[in-house]
Amino acid sequence: MMPYRQKNARGSFKPHLAVKFRSEEGNLRSFFIDSTRVAAKYPQPDAYLITHAHSDHHGSSAMLSECSICTEKTMNALEVRHSRNFKGNLAGENGFIDYGGVKIRTYPTHHTDGSVAFGWENENGMRILATGDVKDASNLPSCDVLITEANYGDPADLSCYFEDDLEGFYAALKSPQDVAFGAYPFGKAQRVVRLIRQSGYEGPIGMDDKSQELTQNLLEDAGELVSMDAGAGVNVVSPGKLEELPLYMSKYMITGRRDHRFPSINISDHLDASGLEKMVLDIDPEFVVVYHPAGHRPSRFACHLNTLGYDAVCLADINNVVSNEFM
Repeated sequence: MMPYRQKNARGSFKPHLAVKFRSEEGNLRSFFIDSTRVAAKYPQPDAYLITHAHSDHHGSSAMLSECSICTEKTMNALEVRHSRNFKGNLAGENGFIDYGGVKIRTYPTHHTDGSVAFGWENENGMRILATGDVKDASNLPSCDVLITEANYGDPADLSCYFEDDLEGFYAALKSPQDVAFGAYPFGKAQRVVRLIRQSGYEGPIGMDDKSQELTQNLLEDAGELVSMDAGAGVNVVSPGKLEELPLYMSKYMITGRRDHRFPSINISDHLDASGLEKMVLDIDPEFVVVYHPAGHRPSRFACHLNTLGYDAVCLADINNVVSNEFM
């Protein structure tokens, strides 16, 4: 298997990673992982693997290719978020898809509704796993090559260590005042609604339009969702909408950041540094490629894995470069 970086016609790198390998039948294949499309006039990869629908994983571009692969919930989120029709192929959240002679297995990562890792084998039986972002790695299998994220992978950064503050969240939810939680419309809002329902609250939840549409499309057990102007006692709205709600409401931001005017409650969609390390130890690959996010964390996570005895590189270390003209 060869991990490589794709250049566009302007000579700049496409985001994230591509891999070349031979299928079990011996045919050369190329998969793009969470990357933008190649212009139609150039040779296309065999598949665009979309792990989930957050914008920094570029599904808004890849969803327009007939070679794209994602889950149904990721497709729904992409279509709602970007007002475009998905043109690719659907895979289950914990199953198989036979694509171009490659048997691809999906594994839930619990980062967002519908988020999955993709796993497959090459002609030599090498097991390759591309995770996207991960909240819960318990469903991920062992593999030989792990392609993964490092959102909170810097072991020297104290902000990369955290636990979900469920106690603080439920305390805020049970306060006698009406309450509003600021949460990003995709991913975070659905997690908060699920926590509210799991607490036993059965009343209406006020939401802004985009958060409501996404939640209704992604959660089977969302319960009654109403407009943020309906006067509900519990509300989950986009962060920018908190200011529009009445002053008497208790308001919180669901984030680990502390640079908001409202109090923060940490409910994360990611593994922290300890969780990422444990994920790698449990999967126990022979080689690790850290491809996300931008910045220094992939390099520092790869270096940390090196100290643990793993052969690991980050995206910036990959010197295999292919331009569109030579795909």
